[in-house]
Amino acid sequence: MKINQLKSVRQVSPLAAGDGRAAPDDSASPCINVCVMSAASGLCEGCQRTIDEIVAWGSASVEQKRQIWRQIRRRRSAR
Repeated sequence: MKINQLKSVRQVSPLAAGDGRAAPDDSASPCINVCVMSAASGLCEGCQRTIDEIVAWGSASVEQKRQIWRQIRRRRSAR
């Protein structure tokens, strides 16, 4: 297969989980480039992570990233 024949690979955001179209990629960063920490909640208003979760993301294992995504989903559903 030639390089120009390769299909592009699209990373599916875990935000789309549950829509039936594709399985989520829990290794994808939750960052949506709206980086504002809320003093009231202690969470980023864009990705809903704590500062500790944001700092740990780069070196987190796949399982740790899955756990952070579970937390984000809980936080978003509680809003």
